[in-house]
Amino acid sequence: MTGDVLQHLPSLEPGHVWLAGAGPGDPGLLTLLSLRGLQQADVIVHDALVDDACLSFANPAAVLEYAGKRGGKPSARQRDISLRLVELAKSGKRVLRLKGGDPFVFGRGGEEALMLIEHHVPFRIIPGITAGIGGLAYAGIPATHRDINHAVTFLTGHDASGKVPDRLDWAAIAKGSPVIVMYMAMKHLSHIRQQLLLAGRSAAEPLAFICDAATPRQRVLETTLGDAETALARSELEPPAIIVLGEVVRLRPSLDWLGALGGRTLLPDPFGAQPQGASA
Repeated sequence: MTGDVLQHLPSLEPGHVWLAGAGPGDPGLLTLLSLRGLQQADVIVHDALVDDACLSFANPAAVLEYAGKRGGKPSARQRDISLRLVELAKSGKRVLRLKGGDPFVFGRGGEEALMLIEHHVPFRIIPGITAGIGGLAYAGIPATHRDINHAVTFLTGHDASGKVPDRLDWAAIAKGSPVIVMYMAMKHLSHIRQQLLLAGRSAAEPLAFICDAATPRQRVLETTLGDAETALARSELEPPAIIVLGEVVRLRPSLDWLGALGGRTLLPDPFGAQPQGASA
């Protein structure tokens, strides 16, 4: 049945580039179009956050090119990556640019697409499940919950220079968004935490770190905004991580479906539960 469905999907043609999202980690979260691209691509240019399990679906004859960016480690320049996509497409290759999460959510997919347009390279955008939604779901934390929030803010913890983006209005974010989901924010946690506290967020507000989301290595640390730095230092957790701040974190004792598969008893009354302050 799956093969029949894939046959009716668009094909990755020679000289074309697909900018695709692989989701947060679990290969089961790949879209059918991303799977189609993996099976048809001559060259797969992939990020560091694309799990090896996703790459296992690649055409055996495909060339895998690593183009990952990890903080504090040597990384390819974005312009070089974009030009490499142009070069491969111009040589007649079928190119899959595979990114963790979604290519348009802090994935620089827009920058790469603009370069392809400049060089007259045809492309397709294939959305993926972003870690700020899928990673939270695998931790048992909803991005929105009717009894808690009707808005959520997604932000990045660092810009192209590696610093906290100076254009973020912390006061507006703190006052206007009951739930804040932070990508690539662990390195600058101290600064971000201070800005949020100064802007009026409570030190007792629940916060969670989700590391290696939606993979067998996933770990979740539940704490509070006030205790976040100390709890993180004691945990020895490392990036990649998603950080979520807000009352939705209190739902985890009831919605940790992965924990339940491992024997955890879920609570029917999440709003009576307190932050656990422990990793799982």
